[in-house]
Amino acid sequence: MGAERAHERERERERERERSMPRIRLDLPRERRARLLPQYDPEAFGRLSERIARFLGTGRFIVWMTVTIIVWVLWNIFAPASLKFDEYPFIFLTLALSLQASYAAPLILLAQNRQDDRDRVNLEQDRKQNERSIADTEYLTREIAALRMGLGEVATRDWIRSELQDLIKEMDGRRDGHRDHRDLFPSGGDRGSDVPDR
Repeated sequence: MGAERAHERERERERERERSMPRIRLDLPRERRARLLPQYDPEAFGRLSERIARFLGTGRFIVWMTVTIIVWVLWNIFAPASLKFDEYPFIFLTLALSLQASYAAPLILLAQNRQDDRDRVNLEQDRKQNERSIADTEYLTREIAALRMGLGEVATRDWIRSELQDLIKEMDGRRDGHRDHRDLFPSGGDRGSDVPDR
């Protein structure tokens, strides 16, 4: 009896756990787990890197960078000694430019990779579109061939015109032949004429 009660308690605990756990639904996405590392949106980061890479490739960036370097160098050469922050070997300027280059290179590569991915998708879509166009063209070619074969058995305008012209010639020939026949057997004046009866 003690074993049955223990078994019953175990079942009760299991039911409690099932009730306390949220029901897993396949039509809903899973809840995100807490992570130790900070999370970021790769798509947003990619768009930001593309914007930075696009700016780094403009003339405006080169002009601003050139102006900044010239002002930096001139300030640290001609400013009073107490206001100089980076003297002649310009080590801080070198560090700043190295830091800028070390961030610019990976951002540019990331932007290029994203552009390659877009190009690959566009190429695949173009290839599929070309396949559909080729299939449509082949289908239309077969349909036109079938129509031409069918038209071989149908009376065309030119064929009907030639048949009518042949019929007119035949009728003209008969009419001319009928006139010749009257001349061979002329009617004898008013005698036996049926003209007034018409």
